[in-house]
Amino acid sequence: MSEARGQVQIRAVSGDEAGLRLDRWFQRHFPELSHGALQKLLRTGQVRLDGKRVESKDRVEPGQTVRLPPGVTATPAPKPKTAAPQLSERDSQEIQSLVIHRDDWVIALNKPAGLAVQGGSGTERHVDGLLDGLRFGFEDRPRLVHRLDKDTSGLLLIARTGQAAKRLSESFRDRERARSTCRSPSGRARATARPCRSITRKGRRR
Repeated sequence: MSEARGQVQIRAVSGDEAGLRLDRWFQRHFPELSHGALQKLLRTGQVRLDGKRVESKDRVEPGQTVRLPPGVTATPAPKPKTAAPQLSERDSQEIQSLVIHRDDWVIALNKPAGLAVQGGSGTERHVDGLLDGLRFGFEDRPRLVHRLDKDTSGLLLIARTGQAAKRLSESFRDRERARSTCRSPSGRARATARPCRSITRKGRRR
């Protein structure tokens, strides 16, 4: 849907954007909008998803609508499309050498310490920039669904389709919800990955 310049605009999420983080959706459609500006729009409720307040980490699904406030809708003239840079054979072999599992839904990487998951200030080499080497014949580009610190080694899961990204993201969210917040006898909150049990005055658990 298209509105005149300076008016509120409602845009629908397309089918190929399933599971995309909201901030990534804005980067795709409005690359000139800074991260800080987007955060301010989200905090003040000027950007909404299906009429509800959202955070930048929330993921969009096909058919949902994004409310865009005046200013954001004033998109500059489109730039000529340029072909995406091709991944070198060396880079493809390097990222493929990290694969320890692959099926039609997910790829598991043994990420080494020192390799960043995403780019940032001063970071040019990262997993996100090497994902084209993990297509293995699939048309869709693989998608990140969680992160590991640059200096952390471990298992990194990559979704091969939008539907897989959605399900994996939901699994990670459910895992976070399962972390209960318990309170000690002093009244201070403490986080635990195990179910909370009440503590009696004698210090016994029940």
